[in-house]
Amino acid sequence: MSLPPSPSPWSGHVIVCGLHDEGLRVVEQLHATGARVVVVDLAPDPRLLGALTGWGVPHLAADPRVADTLEEAGIATAAALVCVESDDLQTLATALLARELRPDLRVVAQLRNAAVGRALADVGVAVLDVARLAAPSLIEACLHTGRRSLDLGPVTLHVVETRCLAAGSLRELYGDLAPLAVVPLADGRALMTPGRDTRVAAGDTVVVIGSEEEIDGAGLGSRPTVAPRPYVGARAPRAAATRNSLVRDLVAGVDRRIRWALVALVGLVGVSMTALLIGYQEPGGRRMTPLDALYFTVETIGTVGYGDFYFRDQQPWLRSWAIVLMIVGATLATVFFALLTNALIGRRIEETLGRRRLTGLDGHVVVVGLGSVGVAAIDGLLARGVDVVVVEADEGSRHLPHLRARRVPLLLADATLSQTLDGLRLDRARAVAVLTSDDLTNLETGLAVRDRLGPRWSDVPVVLRLFDRGLASTVAGSFDFRHVRSPAALAAPWFVGAALGLDVLDTSYVSDQMLLVARMRVTAGSGLDGVAMHELAAGLLVLVIERDETVRRPRRDSRFEGGDVAYLVGPYDRLLLLLRDAATPAAGSASISP
Repeated sequence: MSLPPSPSPWSGHVIVCGLHDEGLRVVEQLHATGARVVVVDLAPDPRLLGALTGWGVPHLAADPRVADTLEEAGIATAAALVCVESDDLQTLATALLARELRPDLRVVAQLRNAAVGRALADVGVAVLDVARLAAPSLIEACLHTGRRSLDLGPVTLHVVETRCLAAGSLRELYGDLAPLAVVPLADGRALMTPGRDTRVAAGDTVVVIGSEEEIDGAGLGSRPTVAPRPYVGARAPRAAATRNSLVRDLVAGVDRRIRWALVALVGLVGVSMTALLIGYQEPGGRRMTPLDALYFTVETIGTVGYGDFYFRDQQPWLRSWAIVLMIVGATLATVFFALLTNALIGRRIEETLGRRRLTGLDGHVVVVGLGSVGVAAIDGLLARGVDVVVVEADEGSRHLPHLRARRVPLLLADATLSQTLDGLRLDRARAVAVLTSDDLTNLETGLAVRDRLGPRWSDVPVVLRLFDRGLASTVAGSFDFRHVRSPAALAAPWFVGAALGLDVLDTSYVSDQMLLVARMRVTAGSGLDGVAMHELAAGLLVLVIERDETVRRPRRDSRFEGGDVAYLVGPYDRLLLLLRDAATPAAGSASISP
C-alpha cells in the first residue's frame, strides 16, 4: 500500500521502521490511540502484513536507510519516527539519517547494544531496550513475591497481591487501599481497577496499591503478599555468591568414585593407627602416641620416609603391615588425587564448553534462551541473589562470555529434549523461564517442562514467552500456562509514549491483563480540564495528583485542573488514548467515558 499523493493528510503522523515483533505491537498501540501510522520495511514478515491491512495502515516496501524512502513516508511533516528493526546496525543507520533530514524530529530507537545506544542518546535519539523494559515483569512472574514498589516521582507506592481470607467488600477488607484488580478463584478472569464496593469471596486474589502506612494499616505489613510458590526444600534465596571458586569447584566436582577412594584412605589410616598403637614398641619400651601413629601413617602413605621410626626390631606381623601400608597407601593416594584432578579439570572443561554438571543447586531459576531478553532476566535475577541455570542451544551465542564472566551455570543443549531437562534439577527449581525468540520452540519446551515437573506443575511458575496474542490466549487456556508473557507487548507502550511525548512509567501483568502506569500533565483548556475522576473511561484509576507543589490522593468527585500532574494506572489501550488526548490542548472528549 502506498501513501496518498497529497502529503497534507499525513501531517503529524508517526513513521514506524521495521515490522517485526516490537514493530507490530507499536503500530497496534499507536493505531489504538488514533494516531496515524506509516510502516516502512523492505522485507516484512508476510504474516504481519495482514494486520496492517486490517487496520488500514500504509506500508512502504522500501529501505528506510535511503533518504528518498523517508521522504516518501512523509518525514517532513511527521511527528515522530520509531526504529524497531531487528538489526542494530540498520536501526542506527535509519535513526542517524532521520536526525540528519529532520533535526527537530522526535526519533525513538530500539537498540540492544548499550554502547551504541549511549552514542545515539548523545545526539538526541530516545533509545529504548525491549529486553530491559520487559525484564522486571518476567522476573516478578518467576519469583512471585507479590509485592513491588512504584516510584511515582513525589511518592513511592507499593503494589501488593494478596489472597482474601474472608468474604466482603474491598472497602471493608482493605480500607483506603486502591484496588487494581480482582482475580476470582472461581474462573480466574481478572477484573481490572474495580470499585471499592466490589464484593470478593474468600480465596480470591486481590491486587491493591497504597503507601507503606496504608499497607500496614490494612494488616498487609505482616501478611504482605501471596506466599511465593513453594518448592521442594524451600528456603530463602541465597545471597550473591562470594565463595572461593576453587573450593566451590572441588566440592561440586566430588563424585561417588572420589568419595569411595576417600573412605578407603580414611579407613586405611584408622586401621594403621590401631595396629601401630597396639604393636609398635621401641627397645627402651616407648610406644607410639596417637599423634605419632597418625604422623607415621601419613608419612608412609605419602612415601616421604623421614626415618623417624625404625621397624627392624618390630614384630614380623607389624613389619608385614608396614609393607602393606606402603603399597596400598600409595595406590589409594594416587587414585584419590588422580580422580580429584580429573574432576576439577573436567569441570573447568565442561564449564568452558557449556556442559557444566549441575550440583548443589536448590531453589534456582532455570532460564531457557540466551537472547537479549534472557540476559536481561538473568541479570535481574542475579541482582536479587537468586541462583540461575541457563540452557542455550546456540554454541555461537554472543552472550556466552557475559555468562561465563558471571559464573552462571550454562548448558549448551536442546531444552526440548528430556535428557537435557533431567540435568537441570527441576525437582529443586523455584521457577522456569522459557525465553527464546521462537514461539514454537518456547511452546515445545514449556510442554516438556510441564511433563517433567509432574505434580509440581501447579507449584512452580513456568514463564512462557509468546509473541502471537491468539496463540498465547489459547495456550494459557488449553494447557494451564499461568504466566504467558510478550516482551514486545510489555515494551510497546514505552515506544508509543516516547513517540507521542508521553510519560510511561511502568508496564506489568495482572493475571493475563497488562496494566500501564503513566504520568500525565493536564493542559488548561484541554478535554480533561475540570473532569471528575469518576468521569474517566472505565478501568482508569488516578493514583496521585501533584498540584501547586503539593501531593494529594484524589477521590471520586475530585476534578482535574490545568497544570495538574497526575499519575494513573489502567489497561494500556485506554490509558494511552487518555494520555494522547491530554497532551493536546483542545476540547477533546475522547478521554471521557462513552
